[in-house]
Amino acid sequence: MDWAQLLDGRRLQDLNYEEQPNRPSYLQDADRITFSAPFRRLANKTQVHPLYENDHLHHRLIHSIETSSVGRSLGVEVGEWLERAGKVPEGDRHRISGIVSAACLAHDIGNPPFGHSGEAAIGQWFEAKFAKNAPLFADLDLAHQAEFNEFEGNAQGFRILTRLEMRRNQGGMRLSRGVLGAFTKYPVTADVKNRLSEPYCGLKKFGVFASDLPQFEEVAQATGLPMVEHGQGTWWRRHPLVFLVEAADDICYNILDMEDAYTSGDLSFDAVFDLLAPLSELESGAKSRRLPEEAISYARALGVGKAIRASVEAFETHYEAIMDGTFSEALIEVSSKADEFNAIKKVARERLFTSKRKTELEVMGRNVVHRVLDGISDVFEALHRADWQENQLSSYHRQLVKAAGLDLRDVSDSYTALHSLADYVSGMTDRYAVKIAKMLNGG
Repeated sequence: MDWAQLLDGRRLQDLNYEEQPNRPSYLQDADRITFSAPFRRLANKTQVHPLYENDHLHHRLIHSIETSSVGRSLGVEVGEWLERAGKVPEGDRHRISGIVSAACLAHDIGNPPFGHSGEAAIGQWFEAKFAKNAPLFADLDLAHQAEFNEFEGNAQGFRILTRLEMRRNQGGMRLSRGVLGAFTKYPVTADVKNRLSEPYCGLKKFGVFASDLPQFEEVAQATGLPMVEHGQGTWWRRHPLVFLVEAADDICYNILDMEDAYTSGDLSFDAVFDLLAPLSELESGAKSRRLPEEAISYARALGVGKAIRASVEAFETHYEAIMDGTFSEALIEVSSKADEFNAIKKVARERLFTSKRKTELEVMGRNVVHRVLDGISDVFEALHRADWQENQLSSYHRQLVKAAGLDLRDVSDSYTALHSLADYVSGMTDRYAVKIAKMLNGG
């Protein structure tokens, strides 16, 4: 792969765009993301801990901003190293940093309400509907069903950025193709991914819906991502900067989840500090010289810095494999801080993700999401019966469209109908999902 292509600043589906020296595309991209409604809605979407119980806990918006900050640091350090090594022109460290930062800003923009449990709830609902073979659902072949059965926030995020927001069906936000390449962790469709068995990190999930593949093909061609043509389908190797975006996310959610765990009372001060201290390279005596919350905050800040340096070193060590598309690990997992992060992940898996409060949230969230989908899908089933003629809907269904704020502009068959339904529910905040569920159930 070649950096001149990878850092492409031209815009998706905008042949007339010319990048200005005083306003590079990656800065405009960050602004477009920041001022968008889907980004703003992240303020009321769960990160890990249930919202509204403590104002100091992270939600998706704060997490995205912090990830963008860490991504900026990762990008500028890697960019500076690339400049010193003569691999990119002088000054490109700022472009690399800006691209990573903007991609990080958007990395959770497609996530539904109630965190990953909401993602699972959407998939479970669709899977049950396909199993019943109801008319609206029976029209889809197995290849398209996979996009809904395994609903994926990463693919929904790409759809929002490139299709739904701003210039609908005309490039969406029209972000630069370098940023979109760095955003796409899983450059493969659901159908192709499910037919492959290759152990590559970019194939763990899918990141592009079949309907949005033309937009990704433009990104991949412009940025020079290696295409793999397989008997089971076509997919692409990851953009090298994806690994920095992923590292920024790994650093933030692992370390900040621990700080939140102390703030929420899910883990004791000693338990959290003793996990962060080795990462931060602090001596145990450091916790006795500060208030507990100050000690945790200090360990967190130092830990983020140490993890950034370790990730940069891992990028440098594995540079050749990253650039030829064969590297298939997370930078944190092959870094000098891998053991410390594994210890944090173990505690999170065994004590945080199974906590009573989180389990209650997941049960409640699943029921809310299913109630919304049950109620709203009635509109799309009626549209199916009416041969997709909105003016043939009953007065109740027209009222429901208006009350719920449904957007039916692109609905013309079962596939577009189900994507419209998924767009609607995945775009909800936690609060709004609860509100609509109550409306639909007469509550």
